[in-house]
Amino acid sequence: MKYLAGSAFIIASLTMPMGGTAMAQDRISISSNWGNVTAELADNAAARAFAEMLPLTIEMDDHLRQEKTGDLPSALPTASRQREFSTGTLGLWSSSDFVIYYRDGRVPAPGIVILGRVQGDVSVFDRPGKVTVTVDKAH
Repeated sequence: MKYLAGSAFIIASLTMPMGGTAMAQDRISISSNWGNVTAELADNAAARAFAEMLPLTIEMDDHLRQEKTGDLPSALPTASRQREFSTGTLGLWSSSDFVIYYRDGRVPAPGIVILGRVQGDVSVFDRPGKVTVTVDKAH
């Protein structure tokens, strides 16, 4: 009986995120003079708070020829962090520093909060210099 109860708990734990009250992921659009992309937001408190801020216009700088970074109007809640990122990752470095990664890489501790992932070609941002982006919910 103990084995079955444990198995039922494991199955419930694995299946719960897939159904029930799990929300569909929000999609956003990121537009600039350089091009447009869409992204799917992560399922965490920071990404939900980010979606509530939209629409936003953000002036972004190039950093280390791997990412564009820009300031959000206010801080987002904390969420788990990770150090690895891949091309297309949308992240949060500090509580109000929005990042679009256009190359793969790794950041120092404490890492970044993952806000989402660009669906498609993020290479429009792979150029030096500033860019102004408009971020809005995708329609």
